[in-house]
Amino acid sequence: MRVLVTGGCGFIGSHLTDALFERGDAVTVLDDLSTGLAGRVNPQVTVHRQSIADAAALTGVVQRVRPAVICHLAAQPDVRVSVAAPAADAGINVVGTVNVLEAARAVGARVVFASTGGALYGTTTVSPSPEELTPRPESPYGTAKYCAEQYIGLYNRLYGTGHAVLRLGNVYGPRQDPSGEAGVVAIFCGQILREQRPTVYGDGRQTRDYVYVGDIVEAFLAAIEHGGPGVWNIGTGTPATVLDVLEVIGRVAGRTPEPLFARPRAGELLHSALEVSSAAAELKWRTRTSLDEGIAQVYSWAAADSPVRAQR
Repeated sequence: MRVLVTGGCGFIGSHLTDALFERGDAVTVLDDLSTGLAGRVNPQVTVHRQSIADAAALTGVVQRVRPAVICHLAAQPDVRVSVAAPAADAGINVVGTVNVLEAARAVGARVVFASTGGALYGTTTVSPSPEELTPRPESPYGTAKYCAEQYIGLYNRLYGTGHAVLRLGNVYGPRQDPSGEAGVVAIFCGQILREQRPTVYGDGRQTRDYVYVGDIVEAFLAAIEHGGPGVWNIGTGTPATVLDVLEVIGRVAGRTPEPLFARPRAGELLHSALEVSSAAAELKWRTRTSLDEGIAQVYSWAAADSPVRAQR
């Protein structure tokens, strides 16, 4: 199968690209490399350095590749950046997605879209949150992802396409930048390895549905094989606090970290967990990696004494 992965040099996208290549798909990557690293991708995979915001360039790549499926992961992924620059966020996450849909329509490709769970549902008394819950996003990032989902639904109704949406939990795993601004597991691992006090924003009791990147890849493969439209939560269904994460990292590292508490950050939720029974029933998918197992993988990767650690 010919598959195009937008954002395929990113954290999640590079893992998905690896899995597609290893199972024998003809996989191509489109990435503007603003945050992605070409070195994450197998050198046998062609990488087109283009932005989804450039509709003409994107369409040109899609028409040359003519994929059967486009896994759309290219995005502006940071909630805080979206708060600071909502128009720029919408330009990538909304308009960029419409560009992908139009390019896909030109060649008859099916799109599998990486959306968000917690940032989309917002503050709710229903936890874990099911797909039927009316979204109430509280950041431009969540709002843009919801708008993108609406366009996907519209295209399915208007053109009879089979595009699918995966609402991802808080994804963590190897290749997530331990010196970056997002991804608390990788950040804490990096801080502890540098013998720094981990910074906890707020009181640390805020909860998230932390899901390992390998399980996310399996969900994408399952959605590809499903072949039809749908909206599915992809998470564990079990929330964990920031302090829980720090405790697990401490056990893995063999030391008790002493957090440095800071003020809460604008646009971030207090609590989030995803109801995942629909994915289990319709995609035959469930997470297989426990938080302890996943964090151990991240810590080992971050601790590896290798000059290509940040790339692979």
